[in-house]
Amino acid sequence: MDKFKISSRRYLGSKTRLLTLIEEIVTSYCDDASSFFDVFGGTGVVGYHFNKKYSIIENDILHCNYLSFLAFLGEEDIDEEKLSRIIGELNKSNSGEDNYYSENFADTYLSKANMQKVGYIRDKIDTMFTNDEINARERAILVTSLIYAIDHIANTVGHYDAYRKGGELNRILELKMLDMDSRKNKNNRIYNLDSNLLATKIKADIAYIDPPYNSRQYADAYHFLENVAQNKKPAVEGVARKMDRTNLKSRYNMKSAPKAFDELIDSLDVKYILVSYNNMGEKGNSRSNAKISDEDIISSLKKRGGVKVFEQDFNTFTTGKTKLDDHKERVFFCKVGDFDVADDFKYSIEKIQSPLNYTGGKYKLLPQLEEKFPDDIDNFYDVFCGGCNVGANIVANKVTCVDKDKNVIALLKYLKNNSFECVNTQLIEKINHYGLSNTSENGYEYYGCNSGNGVGKYNSTQYLKLRDDFNNSTEKDPILFLLLIMFSFNNQIRFNSNGDFNLPVGKRDYNNSLKKKLKYFIANLNHNNMEFVSGDFEDLNLDIIAREGGFLYLDPPYSLGNASYNENNLWNEKEDERLFAFLDKCNAKYIRFALSNVMTHKGIRNEKLLKWCLDKQYNINYLRYNYNNASYHLKNKQSYTEEVLITNY
Repeated sequence: MDKFKISSRRYLGSKTRLLTLIEEIVTSYCDDASSFFDVFGGTGVVGYHFNKKYSIIENDILHCNYLSFLAFLGEEDIDEEKLSRIIGELNKSNSGEDNYYSENFADTYLSKANMQKVGYIRDKIDTMFTNDEINARERAILVTSLIYAIDHIANTVGHYDAYRKGGELNRILELKMLDMDSRKNKNNRIYNLDSNLLATKIKADIAYIDPPYNSRQYADAYHFLENVAQNKKPAVEGVARKMDRTNLKSRYNMKSAPKAFDELIDSLDVKYILVSYNNMGEKGNSRSNAKISDEDIISSLKKRGGVKVFEQDFNTFTTGKTKLDDHKERVFFCKVGDFDVADDFKYSIEKIQSPLNYTGGKYKLLPQLEEKFPDDIDNFYDVFCGGCNVGANIVANKVTCVDKDKNVIALLKYLKNNSFECVNTQLIEKINHYGLSNTSENGYEYYGCNSGNGVGKYNSTQYLKLRDDFNNSTEKDPILFLLLIMFSFNNQIRFNSNGDFNLPVGKRDYNNSLKKKLKYFIANLNHNNMEFVSGDFEDLNLDIIAREGGFLYLDPPYSLGNASYNENNLWNEKEDERLFAFLDKCNAKYIRFALSNVMTHKGIRNEKLLKWCLDKQYNINYLRYNYNNASYHLKNKQSYTEEVLITNY
């Protein structure tokens, strides 16, 4: 018989894809722990994942989730053979008679016939329990199987705020046994209480907190499944046929969320606290906006101990009106009582992304590049460093970033030598001076626009004044340069043949997303041993690099490409030949190097690069590539491109 896994249910904010990151943090930092308190359990995937290692305390205010916890994590003995037989009999049942569910929900989330079946099965389970034919955990398993079966075929988009008109209703409702290993369920405790109340009564080693993020009440999203779980048959109303959910409303979906969170953190009697929360800020539809800021979370946690912050890319649920390309899921870690480990900067599993946006930047390729880099790098040279996505993320005793663009190097030096607070203050002062928009403070409506059309129209005149001031100045102010990048098209960098910055105004401004990128980027520069050098690659002293065992990574402009920084044909085949000759000298001095390039671009083969690699017997490593911010250049976005890393080791 097929089985339902605990992760098989559709659920807003499910943490299935975050489990690896959470486990890395727990394994690395949570010593001498034996109990794990999953404060807002949801589907229970996190608690279930750690059930193999810890005794679990699982809690959720929704009864449908509570029954799932009893089913997957409960300790009461069960008869699986009996349950399999009962599930088979329930699947064959077909009363054909109306009941509470068919009368109130026919042809909404399920067909009328399936609703009749739901009503019959749900009442049958309660009857078996009343007659002592099944115990409490067996009852929970059967109800959970019914809930998962409903969710598997429900005529919804994954929640029950609404149903699809004209959707498919004739799919078969089929219960399945749950995929669980009861042998691991030792000393687990299951609760169905308000999390803040329970926190005052529980002592544990690790607390994992995954509160609701926004104004979308989970009781609204899953009211039908909650109705089935409780089976109290209350009156329902409205198009979505919702019951009274007053007692299930959460403060974490309201303006009071920061206060509720602070009270929760203050009440916890634990050694370690992990909080997962996203970085929605004000990027999506207003109902999707996070209620608790990063600053609120860190402030509350810092009262209990030191804080580290981790993040990874994560898809988000929105209303479908907004596409979010830079959505991150954050995990905040606090070691209670140990204030020495406090850090305001992020220890990133997924790497820091530079706020300086170069077409062809290697942020998304970093994991593949690092796989190809040697393990024993002492001194790392990031040549043609550009936005410094590679250099800022490399672990080495020293990182030297080299670029011919004096403005870029001057800006990187400035960021290296100043705190985020200082840079942020100066940026805000310049924004106010030029009268540019500040959506992180005022939102989009204040400027007569929205997230879709952006603030470009509002900023157009002020931006041109800013650009002229920068271009006409003798001493280039790095703050003005950074502000130009923040407000320019796609946050990119481009100079014309006269050396003037010439990108038009962009749709975005110095918003929350850019602030966070800048903050973490500056932190990485400040905490690493980094040097920034303006000059040509041929200016490097190969004898010194060879003596110190240096490693060169080079990411030059591509002669086959047409990125904005190369639109004046500053890099061509002649420059390729000069670079190839330089790398041959490196090879002769036994200096290891890795060169990024394209072997094919828009269907055109890079014959000279291929011939050079074959003649010199250098290794060609093919990478999976994707540059989202370069796609506007291509008429045919399916044009074939082969990104490669050429190595001499």
